Amino acid sequence: MNPQETALLQISQKTEKLSPKWSEPETPQAVPFILDAKISTVRLLLIDDQVIISEAFRRIVATETDISLHYTSNPAKAIQDAIAIEPTTIFLDMIMPDIDGLMLLRWFRSHPVTRDIPIVMLSSKEEAKLKAEAFAEGANDYLIKLPDPVELIARIRYHSKAYNNLKALTTATATAQLQAQQLENTLRELQTTQVQLIQTEKMSSLGRMVAGLAHEINNPVNFIHGNFNHLNNHVNCLLNLIQLYQQEHPDSYSLFEEKFGDFNIDFIIDDLPKILSSMRIGTDRIRDIVLSLKNFSRLDQSEKKAVNIHEGIESTLLLLNHRLQPKIEMIKKYGNLPPVQCYPAQLNQVFMNILSNSIDALLELDNQSQKQIVIQTEVTKLETVIITFRDNGDGIDSEIQSKIFDPFFTTKPINKGTGLGLAISHQIIEKHQGNIQLKSELTYGTEFTIEIPIALNVNNKSDTQTKTSLENYFLGR
Repeated sequence: MNPQETALLQISQKTEKLSPKWSEPETPQAVPFILDAKISTVRLLLIDDQVIISEAFRRIVATETDISLHYTSNPAKAIQDAIAIEPTTIFLDMIMPDIDGLMLLRWFRSHPVTRDIPIVMLSSKEEAKLKAEAFAEGANDYLIKLPDPVELIARIRYHSKAYNNLKALTTATATAQLQAQQLENTLRELQTTQVQLIQTEKMSSLGRMVAGLAHEINNPVNFIHGNFNHLNNHVNCLLNLIQLYQQEHPDSYSLFEEKFGDFNIDFIIDDLPKILSSMRIGTDRIRDIVLSLKNFSRLDQSEKKAVNIHEGIESTLLLLNHRLQPKIEMIKKYGNLPPVQCYPAQLNQVFMNILSNSIDALLELDNQSQKQIVIQTEVTKLETVIITFRDNGDGIDSEIQSKIFDPFFTTKPINKGTGLGLAISHQIIEKHQGNIQLKSELTYGTEFTIEIPIALNVNNKSDTQTKTSLENYFLGR
């Protein structure tokens, strides 16, 4: 009998006194057995090609009610068994005929399910080199077959407790991360709600102001404009009468010229129609401004409607014209767009926010710079519309580009910007089932690209959810 068998016999004799009723296992060698089927706080998986080792382990842990022993002699199934058993510690033989113990150790450490399980290497050799190799591959401990029962039980419990504590800490960390994520989502929702509330008041006030302004201007201008035809006819009649009188009574006409001195009837006859034409052009301009205000706010269009996107852009540019002329060159590259189903007022608000930011950036440049804004539109094969706004300003620093759509984030000085414009624009484009992207480099300029579908989905859930938060506010409710 060799020394190992002698040691095993001594272990068996000691443990037999503790458990005299036990008998030899009848389980085939390649099939794993379970000492205790109940769920234990300590689950030991033994991987060894010698059944006698498993029997020795079985006898040692027999009276430990908190330890359940699982054994397999087939290293090829070791990882599969470990995944199913979920052991709290693994005892792994260093040398086995089919698969080397160190190779199996590497497999355990590379698998996401088993990589953190404590692994104790078993060997019949007390060699420093073998120990070093085992620890280098990720072993937690190294034991010579077979250790003292008291020491073995202590090591099993020690490594299992450490692993259970690690799992508890991991679970607590994951729970904390989940709670932190939930808090972050709640905070983001609160910020979004706050943005919507601020935008509610803002657009409500703007809607009422635009409606009142358009109404007050439109009535007198229409009255004046409507009388121009009559005034033009009356003036032409009087001018024709003067010309006829001049032809029929030239002597009397010369008396008028002598009496009024500088009175130049020929100049008046020539200039008066021009004055009337200029006045008509002025009233036409005022009517266009009123129409642009109405188109921009779309106060009478709270529902989705198919509109001409270019009209919305032009209306916005008309309102910003006083800031564009003559400092900024506007370049338009309009494609042949079909009517796009959208919320017109909200989309115009996006155009206003982006163009206002571009103008602000360009006005900060020195007066010698050639300032340009390029607006380009096109239709894609995916039945979407792409609208691009590009300026040649200083651009946006790459470090803050990820924050550009965050609520209340602004690069402008205090009292110069609220940080809501682009955040609101992002929400509006999402509501239109589209996306808005930023591309910017320092000294290159900034480009905003908007892509929205031509046909807006009628059953879009976000429409219903945000209808009372944004859409109604353009009606001034």
